[in-house]
Amino acid sequence: MNTIQLGNQGLKVPVIGLGCMGMTGFEDGNMYGEADEKEAIATIHRSLELGGNFLDTADLYGPFKNEQLIAKATENNRDQYIIATKFGWEINDQDKVTWAINGKKDYVKKSVERSLKNLKTDYIDLYYMHRLDKNTPIEETVGAMSDLVKEGKVKYIGLSEVSSETIKRAHIVHPITAVQSEYSLFERTVEERGVITTLQELKIGFVPYSPLGRGFLSGQIRSIDDLPENDFRRAIPRFQEQHFYKNIKLVEAIESMAKEKNITSSQLALAWIISKGFVPIPGTKGRKYLEQNIDAVHIQLTEEEILKLESIIPLGTDTGAQYDEFSMGLLD
Repeated sequence: MNTIQLGNQGLKVPVIGLGCMGMTGFEDGNMYGEADEKEAIATIHRSLELGGNFLDTADLYGPFKNEQLIAKATENNRDQYIIATKFGWEINDQDKVTWAINGKKDYVKKSVERSLKNLKTDYIDLYYMHRLDKNTPIEETVGAMSDLVKEGKVKYIGLSEVSSETIKRAHIVHPITAVQSEYSLFERTVEERGVITTLQELKIGFVPYSPLGRGFLSGQIRSIDDLPENDFRRAIPRFQEQHFYKNIKLVEAIESMAKEKNITSSQLALAWIISKGFVPIPGTKGRKYLEQNIDAVHIQLTEEEILKLESIIPLGTDTGAQYDEFSMGLLD
């Protein structure tokens, strides 16, 4: 698989990564359907065979279960993987998520030690601040992350769901290698807010999560009942009645275009992101969809096709908010 440089500090990654969040459940029982550890590990191994060695996780997922799963999958060949994890959602000493955001220096140091232990490694390739702590100066948080680089515990640092202003302030303290935000044909707020322009100006890589619109663009979801009862997407406005059936119509138009190219709607959506020089990290729990997603790297889109695709869901189209009201309030 071709590689691409994230940022300009030297990190090279494959043009598509693997989001691992759905491979484990959460303490509150919410998840993307059922988890299967054996299949998840097989999926990670298959990804490596196909050149997809860029794994994305976070201490929040579980909490800790996801990092521990990745440790099992990579324990015999850690150096062949590029592992990205995140901190910021506060997890107390009883391993419970408090749902506060903590970017204080001491918590950054505590978090990295915990992640290193759970990942069974002595370094993290890419360490993200998961969300901005609005009560702590970004300079303090990134300063602490910079210390981790100097100590050799982290190779590169990143931010997630942040504004242009935050990115600029952070980049002065220590070079930011990558920013991760939700981005897909269904969610292009980072374009509207000028974040993409800022990243391009500062030569910072962009890693879109949920590049398939949290599964919508796969075409596998036709009604709310297609989501398991404990699936957290049921709480997201995009999947609720006022938006759901309008979004299905948009997906059908994308499916029609994909059919003309003899590919899936998921592959078309991923190829669109890859064509922009971004590194999507679609999440999957099984080898079947992993292989389909990775095949998207071979799809070439013409400028005409890109314009046609973007005309189906023009910039500014209201497809429903990314999260519920509480979580939206935590975005920068």
